[in-house]
Amino acid sequence: SEKPCQVEQLDRILLSGVYNVRKGKTQLHKWAERSVTLCGTCLIVSSVKDSHAGKMHILPLVGGKVEEMKRRQYTLAFTSAGAQAQTYHVSFETLTECQRWHRQASTVVSMRLSMVDLSCYSLEEVPEHLFYSQDITYLNLRHNFMRSSGAGSLDSLCRFSQLKSLNLSHNRLGEFPVSLCEISTLTELNISCNGLRYLPSQIGKLLNLQTFWLDGNFLTSLPEELGNLQQLSSLGLSFNNFCELPAICEKLVALDKLALAGNMLETLGSACMSHIKSVDLRLNNLKRATADTLEGNKSVTYMDLRDNQMTDLDLSSLGSLEQLHCERNKLRELTLSGFSLRALYANSNCLTAVNIYPVPGRLTCLELSHNQLQYIPDWACEAKKLEVLDVSYNFLVELPSRILSSLSLRKLMVGHNRLQSLPPLLEHIPLEVLDLQHNLLTKLPETLFVKALNLRYLNASANSLESLPSACTGEESLSMLQLLYLTNNNLTDQCIPVLVGHPSLRILHLANNNLQTFPASKLSKLEHLEELNLSGNKLKTIPTTIANCKLLHTLIAHSNEISIFPEILHLPRIQFVDLSCNELTEILIPEALPGALQELDLSGNTNLVLEHKTLDIFSHITTLKIDAKPSLTADSALMSTFWSHGVAEMAGQRNKLCVSSLALGSFAEGVEAVYGMFDGDKNEELPRLLQCTMADVLLEEVQQSDTMFMSNTFLVSHRKLGMAGQKLGSSAVLCYIHHEVADTASSFSLTVANVGTCQAILCRSGKPLPLSKVFSLEQCSEEARRIKEQKAIITEDNKVNGVTCCTRMLGCTYLHPWILPKPHVNSIPLTVQDDLLLLGNKALWEHLSYTEAVSAVRHQHDPLAAAKILCTLAQSYGCQDNVGAMVVCLNISEDNCTCEMHGLTLPGPGGFSSSTTKPATPSSSSGIASEFSSELSASEVSSEVGSTASDEHNAVGLDGSLLPRQERRCSLHPVPPSSIFQRQPSSATFSSNQSDNGLDSDDEQPVEGVMTNGSKVEVEVDIHCCKGKGLELERPAAEYSSSALGPEDDSGLVLIIRRQNSVNSNTVQRGVKEKCELQKSLSTCCLYGKKLSNGSIVPLEESLNLIEVATEAPKKKTGYFAAPSQMEPEDQFVVPPDLEEEVKEQMKQHQENGADQEQKEEHAVPLP
Repeated sequence: SEKPCQVEQLDRILLSGVYNVRKGKTQLHKWAERSVTLCGTCLIVSSVKDSHAGKMHILPLVGGKVEEMKRRQYTLAFTSAGAQAQTYHVSFETLTECQRWHRQASTVVSMRLSMVDLSCYSLEEVPEHLFYSQDITYLNLRHNFMRSSGAGSLDSLCRFSQLKSLNLSHNRLGEFPVSLCEISTLTELNISCNGLRYLPSQIGKLLNLQTFWLDGNFLTSLPEELGNLQQLSSLGLSFNNFCELPAICEKLVALDKLALAGNMLETLGSACMSHIKSVDLRLNNLKRATADTLEGNKSVTYMDLRDNQMTDLDLSSLGSLEQLHCERNKLRELTLSGFSLRALYANSNCLTAVNIYPVPGRLTCLELSHNQLQYIPDWACEAKKLEVLDVSYNFLVELPSRILSSLSLRKLMVGHNRLQSLPPLLEHIPLEVLDLQHNLLTKLPETLFVKALNLRYLNASANSLESLPSACTGEESLSMLQLLYLTNNNLTDQCIPVLVGHPSLRILHLANNNLQTFPASKLSKLEHLEELNLSGNKLKTIPTTIANCKLLHTLIAHSNEISIFPEILHLPRIQFVDLSCNELTEILIPEALPGALQELDLSGNTNLVLEHKTLDIFSHITTLKIDAKPSLTADSALMSTFWSHGVAEMAGQRNKLCVSSLALGSFAEGVEAVYGMFDGDKNEELPRLLQCTMADVLLEEVQQSDTMFMSNTFLVSHRKLGMAGQKLGSSAVLCYIHHEVADTASSFSLTVANVGTCQAILCRSGKPLPLSKVFSLEQCSEEARRIKEQKAIITEDNKVNGVTCCTRMLGCTYLHPWILPKPHVNSIPLTVQDDLLLLGNKALWEHLSYTEAVSAVRHQHDPLAAAKILCTLAQSYGCQDNVGAMVVCLNISEDNCTCEMHGLTLPGPGGFSSSTTKPATPSSSSGIASEFSSELSASEVSSEVGSTASDEHNAVGLDGSLLPRQERRCSLHPVPPSSIFQRQPSSATFSSNQSDNGLDSDDEQPVEGVMTNGSKVEVEVDIHCCKGKGLELERPAAEYSSSALGPEDDSGLVLIIRRQNSVNSNTVQRGVKEKCELQKSLSTCCLYGKKLSNGSIVPLEESLNLIEVATEAPKKKTGYFAAPSQMEPEDQFVVPPDLEEEVKEQMKQHQENGADQEQKEEHAVPLP
């Protein structure tokens, strides 16, 4: 199980030590103690103290010499080759040591330099000293800028007399260097991706050429002289502009491998393939191929026809065909000869019938997944050597007994079909892997585990299993089952005893079943268990006998009812523990945690309280997930009303997690949110960089008010990756929930952008609505066509230049222009029917369909548990890669409306009040909506200070008139642009007599949104004055006490301060007033507080200032009043009970004054 080490990690140090060294042949230099290393083909001399960081002298020994010094005992002279030869004398302590160094160095000196790799060095010429070595046979100059003429240029390569292999791909030559035709010794030449449009006639001089690669050019034809190369056996012409098979191939009698992938071939002719054995015709425009066009061809043994446009394929005339690839076509019917056939790969077509005659007696592998087969062909049942059969993702309703009872079959994949039962097993079978997931099975064959003793892998997830067959008939079980996946069935506690019959079990998944208990005695017998997944059941506890599972490294038990922390921290190999979304209250931990523990997930346990001592012990864990303290801000309460999210990321069977997510439920200055998912495939650096920077970039782009803000966000993020984005890349999806003021039919709009394979799905009316576009070669034909036209090399594993299957990514700039960072952008209005927003990476959507993902979590109220469920399902369905899922629960419904026409329900410190939620201190009022926080005294008033949306406009002063009342709208029902403005921030003036210490506080940090000028402070607040005229507010009875205002107060006044959020400021800033002095204005509440270094606001001891002009309207709509309407979270003024009578009196007096003024005012604002 050891991982193969890379070449760079191999130990190339042959000998090393600290000795006395003297440089040069003469005795001018003194002897000095140095570190000496014989590494590879060089002698390295460096300082003893700074052997790695200091200056190193490297002496190449190949072609040089090693001699013993006669004048000094145990001393060797190492001399390099060439005219500028250098010599180092090394003195050893013993004869044995001297002889060992002499022997080893002599071997190095006698080596001949035959292979030189100078790829990716930005060279324009070959280094001069290389020409002194006449032993070079292999020269790699790929990815350089080699010149065709001049010193050290391609014209000089003929000086290498022994050169046999030359790689000049990716050098932007433009023309074929004619001088290469003079290197008669060449047997292999690669000149791919150089923009060549023709070959010179001199190419016929390379008579010894055996392999010739010309991929990624613009060739349309080949010269006749190429027919002189009678030794040419492999010819690569992929990704050129050939419209037909080159006729010259018929003259190349030794040619047995022809690659023509990515050209423009439309027909398949046999005249030029009479002697060719291997043909690669991927990614062409082939429509059909019949037996007539290939009649008499007896040489072709391998054919690759992937990614074409074929609907029918008849290759029955190819009697020698051994292996055929025809995936991702549009085949309805396939006909082949079975004489020599060994492997058939026909996945992802529309096949309803596959005809092979005669019965393929040599066939070992048959893959027909993702087709429309309703039955398995009879010839497949009679294939005596068939070892692998994959017919998953078809329409099979039954499985022939001859298939399951086959004496040769070792791997059977029949998942995602419509099987209701399996045939009984009567004899022993050699089956090792059986995949039955996503069928309609209610039971498995009774003798399955008894007859299939070699069975090591069984996946029966997503069925309707209620029981399991017994694993043994006698006392001892012979089962060798190691991996068992039974997720998403109807299994109960009765199935647990059966599992004991599989003592070799290493991985057991029983998630999403109906388990209530796991008997302790049964668990103790599964001693080889390494991974256990029990999530999504109704377990109360994990048995203490789990301590017997000494090899256990992963325990996943989220979404249960576990209240007692299991005894797993004593296990020596435990690495990953997920106990999230349970009912844990406390944790008993040992004095020392196991050293292997890497991740502990305890989030979603609402009653769990961790002491500081426990947290200190857990601080040594790489990843510890616990719930953050709930925020008491009104913003968070408002956000949680509209949306909430949960994130789950699992590394799978890989050592590192290369998936990161971004979740900001409160974004920018309004009721907005940003969610993102980033998948780096095999690198973790880029996803983390994007996680940290992309929200800031989005904010900057949004503030520019550019309609292309989402595309610009991706392009700027791509540019900011810098050096990290040169060779690394990442898929990304970003979802931005924001207001669309111009759209009066919707409260919010959702803008989604993505590159790569990360996707976002919206659940609307219970059905999935894909919002993303998958940018991969297999799933996006337009992108595949673009990359093909730009002459990228798409390798046989369907990757661009063998690097990635994605066609658009952030990063990977060295693959430009093939890989682009430009995203697909989609924007839709959110409606009341939108329940969920699902984000996931490639691994998630490869194993879960959109419909199954939505149905799995639609009725799950906890978004964290929902995200966990999605990841668990993906892993149980066969995902071994990193998997990430994010679930955003949307609540864009009329219930959250705070419009006056729908009833007034305002958020307090703990969230939105409703008929089921009682405020801490109810107060009586018909005109003033008030609510008390349990943390404040009766005389304290909760309010907020925040910044406004536009700082460049000057605040407009208010006159004494009262603002005529307009209908107040909420975020769900924005005011149409043509109506009266909604945001009404005004500049309220305070007279500051003194600070809390009696002095002017010039050195205090300014509060955001507060402008100080001498002794006066101007606070920009967003005030809504709702003067009620016969309007009755709907309110829950629980919010108000029995006392009520008199009839003279029917027209009430609701004062609301709207706080403008910034991205980094979510703290509720509270002002406290001990004694309110009600003077000229109604809204006379102190809004003062001292800002501490941590950003919080503390109340001052004395009453300082009053808002005097809260209800007065501006004379003209300019400045802030001309700002566009913008819906934001709301808070209310809370009036203490001891001031209510005084407030009522002031209200009455103010309204009377306002009525008189209203009649006199010529420029009064009309009612909406």
